[in-house]
Amino acid sequence: MKVSIIIPNRNGAELLEKNLPSVLAAAKGEEVIVVDDASTDNSIELLQDKFSSVRIIRSGHHQGFASTVNIGVQEAAGEIVVLLNSDVRPEKDFLAPLLKHFDDPKVFAVGCLEKSLEGGKTILRGRGEAKWEKGFYIHWRGEVDKSSTAWVAGGSGAFRKSIWVKLGGIDTMYDPFYWEDIDLSYRARKAGYRILFEPTSVVVHEHEIGAIKREYSAIRVKIIAYRNQFLFIWKNLSDPNILLGHAIWTPIRLLQAVFRGDIAMLVGYIWALFRIHLVISSRIQTRPQ
Repeated sequence: MKVSIIIPNRNGAELLEKNLPSVLAAAKGEEVIVVDDASTDNSIELLQDKFSSVRIIRSGHHQGFASTVNIGVQEAAGEIVVLLNSDVRPEKDFLAPLLKHFDDPKVFAVGCLEKSLEGGKTILRGRGEAKWEKGFYIHWRGEVDKSSTAWVAGGSGAFRKSIWVKLGGIDTMYDPFYWEDIDLSYRARKAGYRILFEPTSVVVHEHEIGAIKREYSAIRVKIIAYRNQFLFIWKNLSDPNILLGHAIWTPIRLLQAVFRGDIAMLVGYIWALFRIHLVISSRIQTRPQ
């Protein structure tokens, strides 16, 4: 089973220099691709000088996570594509536990156990839970003692390329980041495919030094997250009862945001309204059931 490891990069030269040796050691000769999202630092020079075995794909202009990853998957030679953020460092034997699940042709994606370094602590992530509640799709970190998961993270997971292509890849509507992997997993599950969590496939994820935290303010990140939450709901919502709940609870939640001073939610909602044409296009293409 041929594998391609894809790393999206945006001004992450220091992270690449730090983490690529571990990626190459764990890859054991499999294809490693770095898709550069129009970096302005010395990422390309570093790759050319120090990591000649890595395949470099350059984007002509800054697009965001979904667009960058889609480019990498399209160009990948592997049947299985493993996505790793530039701030992720895999442990030596992380690949084998992931790959064994793909013997089942219905498995689309398998997520890794992330040792997430946050605020001086290590938090175990990688398994998620989610549900529709009062017309909103809410999600949270799940305990890492089960193989089920609501989504596989785009920053540390393995995906079957053939199914990825059938699903149309990650929706670029969510660029520059957030909710795109939840959306992809949600669509895969609705299409009848399986997604899993594998706790013995371990990576270290330094969230606080990744491109998002370096290039975006906290308030802008929050606005984008709210925007994409609304886009996800409007794209995937189909059940009449949930639709009614969303219609009732959206104005209530927006009013609550006003009273608590959560300007980010209001701005995110308005921004999402301006992208409603993208939602309509996505719904036509994916035909939610």
